[in-house]
Amino acid sequence: MVFVNGTENHTVTEKSPLLPQADPQQKLAYPLSSKKKTFGNIVISVVGAGVLGLPYTFMRTGWLTGSLVLVIIGYACYYCMMLLVSTRKKLDTEGRVGIATFSDVGFYAYGKVGRAVVDFTVVLSQGGFCVGYLIFIGENLASILSSFDSQSPKKSPGVAYTGLGLDQLVTSNHNSSFLGLDWGSKGTYVWLLFPLQVGLAAIRSLTHLAPFSIFADVANALAMAVVMKDDIVQIEGGLRHVTASTGASSIPFAIGVAIYAFEGIPLVLPLESVMKEKTKFGRVMGFAMSWIAALYITFGLLGYLAFGNETEDIVTLNLGESWETLVIQLGLCVGLFFTYPVMMHPVHEVIERRFSPGQHSHVFRTLMVLFTAIFAATVPRFADFMSLVGSSACSILVFILPALFHLRVRKDELSPYAKGLDYFLITFGVTFGIWGTISALLNIF
Repeated sequence: MVFVNGTENHTVTEKSPLLPQADPQQKLAYPLSSKKKTFGNIVISVVGAGVLGLPYTFMRTGWLTGSLVLVIIGYACYYCMMLLVSTRKKLDTEGRVGIATFSDVGFYAYGKVGRAVVDFTVVLSQGGFCVGYLIFIGENLASILSSFDSQSPKKSPGVAYTGLGLDQLVTSNHNSSFLGLDWGSKGTYVWLLFPLQVGLAAIRSLTHLAPFSIFADVANALAMAVVMKDDIVQIEGGLRHVTASTGASSIPFAIGVAIYAFEGIPLVLPLESVMKEKTKFGRVMGFAMSWIAALYITFGLLGYLAFGNETEDIVTLNLGESWETLVIQLGLCVGLFFTYPVMMHPVHEVIERRFSPGQHSHVFRTLMVLFTAIFAATVPRFADFMSLVGSSACSILVFILPALFHLRVRKDELSPYAKGLDYFLITFGVTFGIWGTISALLNIF
């Protein structure tokens, strides 16, 4: 996902924390955003490939529990986003100019420690999103090869066949083994892509990669449309058995996925700063988050009703074997493949600033890519990893830090009720962060 703030070459990617610092002496050289454009930028910034894991979430939690969690977490995320805007406005009235990012607010609230905590937490979330991309790519490519295998005629063991043109790639023993590799395993594709991602990590300028992020957004939108169309066809053939709730034990998983799905708080300040009618930003943000919540519930519910207990952790894996499905899956994989280095760029920046000041370190960049590949090859399911990232790093970003900064900056003017809400958000963030992270780790390992 990308947010283009009006300049030709300045592209801000989905959930990217390290935005260019604003120069208070420099006038805006680009037109401010209308309400419609701001609405579109919010939707693009929040809705990502994680939406394809929502039908599985409904299967794990029940359609009623999943829907309620999405509504509650969506509103909580909106409230915390507006806390951040309110904190920045207070700092502006105190003459603190040039506050362009979440990290800037952290610095003015708690000094260097505040900035470091924000940067470190966003790096964890960015790295988590990149791991999710690799899992998504690996699972979809493995699914494609499996479909080729199932469509190909059986021959004697060891004799290669031509499955939709993939000669010599898959054998008829249905183990999808060739050259000693298991082509039906996502780990195979994660490690095959590893050297390519290491090469992309060496690129210092992301200008040439930005169009691929836009391509990923388009592919994601098309995938959602195709999936919903297929869901409706499946539902017309008869509803599957579905459950309203699977019990309290599934709530941590649902909350983690919901936080992951709604997380976009690092882009709130840049979006607000380039809106023409800033006084209406809260209303536009609220409408956008409501629209996204409705989209999420509709998408998750349709997928669950269509496939029931057979819903896969990435719903594209439930689609029928057709060229339409193949194009959608490959489009998503290509788009996310090139979005990966864009999303990893802030991680590389922070690591190099901390451990290799003023130098471009390919060693550190390779290590970061290696760590994401190891996690991606190890984690069994995309949705479980979504819940882990949402429960840990995203929980800190979305709930704890905005409330802490708000209390610190506006403490002298807050009502007891407002202070109580801030303390509640901090308590919830800490409590759920621990509970949800442990629960997600147990689900994974």
